[in-house]
Amino acid sequence: MEDVLFAECCADVYKLPYDKECPVVCMDESPKQLIEEKAFSKIKSGQDARVDYEYIRHGMVNIFMANELLTGNRFVGITEHKTKKDWARFIRRIAYEKYPKAKKIKLVMDNYATHAISSFYEVFPPEEARILREKFEFHYTPKHGSWLNMAEIELHVLNKQCLNRHIPTVEKIVAEVDSWQKQRNIKNVKINWQFTNKDARIKLKSLYPSILD
Repeated sequence: MEDVLFAECCADVYKLPYDKECPVVCMDESPKQLIEEKAFSKIKSGQDARVDYEYIRHGMVNIFMANELLTGNRFVGITEHKTKKDWARFIRRIAYEKYPKAKKIKLVMDNYATHAISSFYEVFPPEEARILREKFEFHYTPKHGSWLNMAEIELHVLNKQCLNRHIPTVEKIVAEVDSWQKQRNIKNVKINWQFTNKDARIKLKSLYPSILD
C-alpha cells in the first residue's frame, strides 16, 4: 500500500506534479460477457423498455483500462482473452502509442498473475522485452487493496455509462467503448483522489504491526 502511495521523492505518487517525461498511469482490467437478446418486446411511446429473461451467451471479452490521473486521459483496449500475452501487448501499446517520448512510466496495477515482467519475454524478443522493462516503474496494489487503483474507478464509470446493458458482439463493444473513451477524454474528466499515505497510517492503523519497547 505504501509503495503505491509513497514515491522515492518523498511525495505521494498520486500527488506528484505533472511530468510528461514521467507520467503516473493506473491500469486495471475487467471481464464483460457478450449477451444477445433472444426475444424483443414492442415498446409503446412513453413506456419503459422491457428486457426478456431469455438471452444467448456469446462468450467473454476482457477490458483493459489505463488512465493518467493528472491529464484526465484514458486508454482502453478490448481483447478476446485474458492472458499474459494480452497484458504484455496492451502494456506495449501504452508505451509506444500513448507515451512514446516518456523516459519512465510509473504504472500502478494489481498483483494479478499475468501482470509479470516475464510476460514481456514470452511475447517479444529479449531486446524489446528489456526495453519495455526499463520503460516502466511498477507499483503494485496489495492483496485486497485494488481500491487503491484509480483505474478501477474508471472501469466502474465505463460499466455504468457505457456497458450497463446486453451487448452481443466484440465489434459492438469496441465501437461503444471507443466512443465513450473519446468523449470522456475530450472533457478531460479527472479523479479527485484524496486518500494519502498519511491518511493510510491513521485510518488503517490496525493493519500495521505493533512495535513494543
